[in-house]
Amino acid sequence: MVFANRAEAGRQLADRLAGYTNLEDVIVLGLPHGGVPVAFEIAIRLHVPLDVFLSRKLGVPAHEELAFGAVAAGDGRFLDEALIEAAGISSEQVERITLATREKLEFWARLYRYGRPPLHLAGKVIILVDDGIATGASIYAAIHALRQMSPKKLVIAVPVAPISTCNRLRFVADELIVLYAPKDFYALGQFYGRFSQISDEEVVTLLTEAEESLATQISARDCAAVHPFRHDEPIQR
Repeated sequence: MVFANRAEAGRQLADRLAGYTNLEDVIVLGLPHGGVPVAFEIAIRLHVPLDVFLSRKLGVPAHEELAFGAVAAGDGRFLDEALIEAAGISSEQVERITLATREKLEFWARLYRYGRPPLHLAGKVIILVDDGIATGASIYAAIHALRQMSPKKLVIAVPVAPISTCNRLRFVADELIVLYAPKDFYALGQFYGRFSQISDEEVVTLLTEAEESLATQISARDCAAVHPFRHDEPIQR
């Protein structure tokens, strides 16, 4: 299976999540950067709020592309203890890299939200979205952080993830929705026709558009509640 782009993948996920449409206790969270365009399509179609959930991998020194763990908003942190031992990473290095990564998350939070506070997640149904999962390090950090925020239900929704990762995630999520779970998984980009990098500006634009769209939908629903006549019926005078 190959998705044309992240937007198409989001629309397909929205179809699988249709049962959450218009529910007041549902919030969609996108992991930046690539998860936000997918989450945007879901939030727009379900008519629910969208926010960004910040998570970033912890890179092995001198081999930053290899993750020995990840941190997420709040106190969430996932560490691959076996990899840390194998790579000879000291506890001091782990803490130093963690601190530097958290500082980056705080910068992104200010950049993306323009001073808006994060959405209140306690007691909510959270749909956590990314454009795909490889090792699962970042998503595990996000899940750990979200659990500490006491959501009512945690749903993980991604277009693609290897079957081995899916089998592990089923034990930590209340619901897991994956459109395609291949056995052979080399790189996330192999499952997309267009897999370009997503800029900070695009993330901000999508979050703003989702907020404006939801406000318009709520206004329309409130207006319909106040004036519940059918448009094809004459107004009684």
